[in-house]
Amino acid sequence: MSTEALTRDPGAAKDSGSTRVVDELIAELSRHPSGRTSASPYETARLVSLAPWLPRHADRIQYLLAGQRPDGGWGGPDGYALVPTLSAVEGLLATSLRDEPVGWSPTAVHDAVDRALRLLFDRAVGPATCPVPDLPAADLIVPALVDRIADQLADPPTQLAHWRGVGPPPMPADMDRQRLDRVRLLVGSGRPIPPKLLHALEIFGPAARGAAGVTAGPVGASPAATAAWLGNPDGIQSAALDYLTRALGEHGGAVPCATPIDVFERSWVLSTLARAGVLPRVPPELLSGLRDALGPEGAATGPGLPTDADTTAVTLYTLALLGHPTDPTSLNRFDTGEHFGTWPGEDGSSVTTNAHVLEAFGRCLGGDDPAAAPVLRRLTSWLIDRQHPDGRWSDRWHASPLYATYCVVLALREYGGPTAEPALRRAVSWALENQRADGSWGRWQGTAEETAYGLLVLLAVPPSPTIRDAGVAAARRLSTMQNEGADDPLWHDKDLYHPALIVRAAVVAARAAAAARLNGSAHIPASRWTAPLE
Repeated sequence: MSTEALTRDPGAAKDSGSTRVVDELIAELSRHPSGRTSASPYETARLVSLAPWLPRHADRIQYLLAGQRPDGGWGGPDGYALVPTLSAVEGLLATSLRDEPVGWSPTAVHDAVDRALRLLFDRAVGPATCPVPDLPAADLIVPALVDRIADQLADPPTQLAHWRGVGPPPMPADMDRQRLDRVRLLVGSGRPIPPKLLHALEIFGPAARGAAGVTAGPVGASPAATAAWLGNPDGIQSAALDYLTRALGEHGGAVPCATPIDVFERSWVLSTLARAGVLPRVPPELLSGLRDALGPEGAATGPGLPTDADTTAVTLYTLALLGHPTDPTSLNRFDTGEHFGTWPGEDGSSVTTNAHVLEAFGRCLGGDDPAAAPVLRRLTSWLIDRQHPDGRWSDRWHASPLYATYCVVLALREYGGPTAEPALRRAVSWALENQRADGSWGRWQGTAEETAYGLLVLLAVPPSPTIRDAGVAAARRLSTMQNEGADDPLWHDKDLYHPALIVRAAVVAARAAAAARLNGSAHIPASRWTAPLE
């Protein structure tokens, strides 16, 4: 099956400039087999605290000092600052209490900690005054770090003596230590750790070192979790140490929250490009890698993580788009009877995971398949029920409602049937109402990523004059946004991160779709979407 047959805009794949841009993007997938994602203040600070023996320790301290915001915090706005700020404070306190100053300034570290503590203890505007977003393990990470900071401030460095004995920084009103106490008892008992907790193994303190049932290597696909499990290796080489050494390579000694993310990255990039009709060819090794990633229990984001319904669904959908439909029954283990959990026993639910499951069943089996039809009807109804009154969707894996709305709109457009049409109209109305004056979209500011999602939402329905005008404005603005948002991380992990190639694929898809659908009356040169991507 040709890629062009899979899209409503086959002409988008024919431009030579677009082919060059896509080829460069696909080559990036092969050049960076672990995936491209941004460095994490949270995760990097955990290595400062847990693994000062790792190479480039001073570089990690400098990374934290350089990344501190003017208000003293780290990370994103509002409640998104709490986890990375606590982590940076604890890591820098551990440094000033323990390490000889080699390659870093004690005065700079103490000043940074002092400014951050002032923010954390500010009960009027500090990050603890905001609800903590639905970040993985935040209800474990926050109390663990708060307790550790309180311990360190019981006997702080001389330059921070005015903080002696102040107690723990405040936590949000809706957060306590009960779950942390329960899971620490579990780890202390020697029983196997649930796989989904391995990604945040560092919260268990000394009990994490050599924890039972953990396979050496990329523990939870997390540098922090791996360092906590490994402890000080005393010069002994191991798979865990090899993993940590590799993880230091992309960001000058800083590290991301999760690595590798190869299956996640490749399936999202390839499906986004294929759906837009701009994927003329796929290297055989990428295709075979996705096939190999699918097992009886599904696919995982990358080594060290458990299988999940989101990665499984997008991998299935990608293979089907590329002419290799695969039996989607591996998704059945995530079926709760009402919706599909991201993993078995998930606390909460994800609309984007369920949108991707809808697409996987629809593409792999077809809407008329007796095995698929009940699932498609059930998921369509479940997704429609979770639409906000204003027309958007929101999700636990992304800070912006533009991403969730884009995912659900595209899934319902293809597999929701007539039942979904009112929900699609409400979503488009919400997108129109929330477009910025310059044509962009963005939760906090206009970004290329969110503008791409907003534009693709508009282009998912037949254009009215209003939609066409908004789409033209968005396409023109997007053509000038050369930075896809490395400084605007929006994706949820232990703190916010930016999966560079996934975002770039969405921008490429939106530019191509706009060139194909709006070019005739909008006078947007088809070549404009092929402008440099960085």
